[in-house]
Amino acid sequence: MDARRGSYSSVPTAHVARAGVLDSLAMLADVALPTLAKGIIVRRPHMVGLAERLGTDGRAVRRLQKLRARYGPGPLIFPVPGRPQAVILDPDQVRPILAAAPDPFSPATMEKASVLGHFEKNVSLISYPPERAARRRFNAIVLEEGCPVHSTAARLARIVEEEVDTMLAQAGERLSWDDFATAWYMIVRRLVLGDGARDDHTLTDMLADLRYASNWGFTHPGYPRLERRFHERLGAHIERAEPGSIAERAKTCGRELDVPATDQLAHYLFAYDPGGMTAFRTMALLATHSDAMARTRRELAEVGPGGRARLSYLRACVVDTLRLWPTTPAIFRETLRAVEFDGGSLPRGTHVMIFAPFFHRDEETLSFAHRFAPEIWIDGAEIPDLPLVPFSDGPGICPARDLVPMTISMAIAEILARRDIRLEQAGRLSDRRPIPPILDNYTLSFALHRR
Repeated sequence: MDARRGSYSSVPTAHVARAGVLDSLAMLADVALPTLAKGIIVRRPHMVGLAERLGTDGRAVRRLQKLRARYGPGPLIFPVPGRPQAVILDPDQVRPILAAAPDPFSPATMEKASVLGHFEKNVSLISYPPERAARRRFNAIVLEEGCPVHSTAARLARIVEEEVDTMLAQAGERLSWDDFATAWYMIVRRLVLGDGARDDHTLTDMLADLRYASNWGFTHPGYPRLERRFHERLGAHIERAEPGSIAERAKTCGRELDVPATDQLAHYLFAYDPGGMTAFRTMALLATHSDAMARTRRELAEVGPGGRARLSYLRACVVDTLRLWPTTPAIFRETLRAVEFDGGSLPRGTHVMIFAPFFHRDEETLSFAHRFAPEIWIDGAEIPDLPLVPFSDGPGICPARDLVPMTISMAIAEILARRDIRLEQAGRLSDRRPIPPILDNYTLSFALHRR
């Protein structure tokens, strides 16, 4: 595989294996069903809480380690009726497979289309050439892919300052998830759609209902009328094209490239939801890791209020939070043709899963698997060679991999500039114990003290 060309022929050391019936049932019980139960498009809070108590992601990692020990590192095929299913077990195969998109490993899987089709049928993730190229270009332009500081940074700083001030005034001495989530969605709507969308809670609620239907994929008939009303409401915000908003650029770019802007921006709003979860979890890690908090505060003092879009260490904390608890745990690909390996092949139409928590938390591969290690994203030249893919990788990598962490780090910085925080559930995290496999953000809260 040559990542520069994006072509794929073979992985010479990989031996394709086929799992037995008992191992297939164990894979279903320990990996597939718990992942589906938490919600693949919108999280089910009670199931996330149950998953933390049961440590289901830790069990999933151990199951995949056992399968790798039994069958070897090559792709493992499961005897699922109707459609070949395979899981990747070798860390050395993760990036080459993701680099081989969209052919032969297409991100536009049948399963993904059945899920996202409930509210964004024309989004780039489930598009095929030639539409995929135009939609990816749209996202690259609007989101300024690969640019660490988005051109909206100054406007975003003002938005974050205003919304955090309001949130802290209302929260008093205790910050709950509900308090934070309300402020977070206001920040996101103002950034993406403009100040006029600040209080459009109805838009967010409509998207949430559509996403809950998406959790059920093709088994749910969907809400066609709600989908139509949602896109009309979102389209009105885009048509308004409020100066300085992401929608302003999206409107122009959508017309130039003939790309349906509402589908792409629906995905932006969707993608920012797990961003809020990551922000709250990052705050919990900082509150329980004194060295990381001290370094963060030193960085805040060094850059000052005007430099919060360039907080390299705090942004690294955000990314390592995503490594520890990926908000997209399963990365799916579909083979468009038979893919030959040295020891067998994946048939055309195989649904391939890369389970990110396995590779991010595999202590057999990573010495830092179960600790908070933001320094690896700053000083770690080894990262490109490791299977750490919190934003996926290759041609299908998330185009918002800079914008969303910038937004998260700016929001956290604004809170820390005004308050000292203490995690009220301190027993759930500690810098003296391994990081738990799941952290339920919905039940976190912080005691706040004025600085």
